[in-house]
Amino acid sequence: MPKVDFEMITLGHGSGGLLTNKLLASGVFDLLKNDLLDERHDGAFINLQGKTAFSTDSFVISPIFFPNSNIGELAVNGTVNDLAMCGAIPRYLSLSFILEEGLSMQEFWEVLVSIKFACEKAGVCVVTGDTKVVEKGKGDKIFINTSGIGTVHPQANISLKNVNAEDSLVISGNVATHGIAIMSVREGLQFDTDIQSDTQALNSAVLTLIEKFGNDVHLLKDPTRGGVAAVLNEIARDTHLGIDLFQKNIPIDEQVEGACEILGLDPLYVANEGIFLSIVNSEIAEDYVQLLRTLPEGKNAQIIGKIVDAHPKQVILQSSIGGKRVVNMPVGEQLPRIC
Repeated sequence: MPKVDFEMITLGHGSGGLLTNKLLASGVFDLLKNDLLDERHDGAFINLQGKTAFSTDSFVISPIFFPNSNIGELAVNGTVNDLAMCGAIPRYLSLSFILEEGLSMQEFWEVLVSIKFACEKAGVCVVTGDTKVVEKGKGDKIFINTSGIGTVHPQANISLKNVNAEDSLVISGNVATHGIAIMSVREGLQFDTDIQSDTQALNSAVLTLIEKFGNDVHLLKDPTRGGVAAVLNEIARDTHLGIDLFQKNIPIDEQVEGACEILGLDPLYVANEGIFLSIVNSEIAEDYVQLLRTLPEGKNAQIIGKIVDAHPKQVILQSSIGGKRVVNMPVGEQLPRIC
């Protein structure tokens, strides 16, 4: 940590005056420094060529520290992944904090360090941002908003319009890991487990796949809130096609599966932060999975379903024991503030 003469965030740190400048100078600007951020302007001047993707997201997860990660890393990865799902190469982020009076500088510094390392790993830089402070009891330690800009890869053609019947549905890794990791540290829900959040940047893996398969990659989605079930229902609804899902092929960690059974949760509805779904031309699906499995982000990749003309706008799960059931859109939130 830098040497500062305060241990807690106060309302004065949101005043825009001396305390704000001390907080930002000793923390944010020094730690996340780059040529664009060092301008310390009201905005950032950037140069981009070609088609551009833009995304924004807010993070209110509770608790802010959880197994294997914290809200800072999650915020960077979340926006990086949203851009990656567009077939874009993430380049620049904005970073805005809403801090609660009483947040310790130690906790804030840990979050900032995680942001720095997550940015370095994903190959993005923070170029502008904002900091506000609210009274104690009016927030929950820290909320973060990030917006991201990236250049769309010239070989990417990611769109719902490209989804066809007979396309294959691929998942990059184990489902439900993030949600269960958060549950493991929530007050009143603790249970013995070493399950860790799966949060990670997916842009490198997506870039590799697009460069290899190009137009045969029809759609990419990251199943965060609402899990796999929510994303697949959205796809079925918006394409007017059906989806057949094969339960026996859906990868899940044994501990996560056990925890879901104990808590009475369907893993398909639990949030994820480090996997993505792909809808690809069925002719390249096997090769797509084989390449994905060679990447750190996709070692547990599987073909878990297909797009069909039958039962339009519905997702049908073929169970491991041979039965079938409709996988409906989740009505509410199984676990609020999961990201």
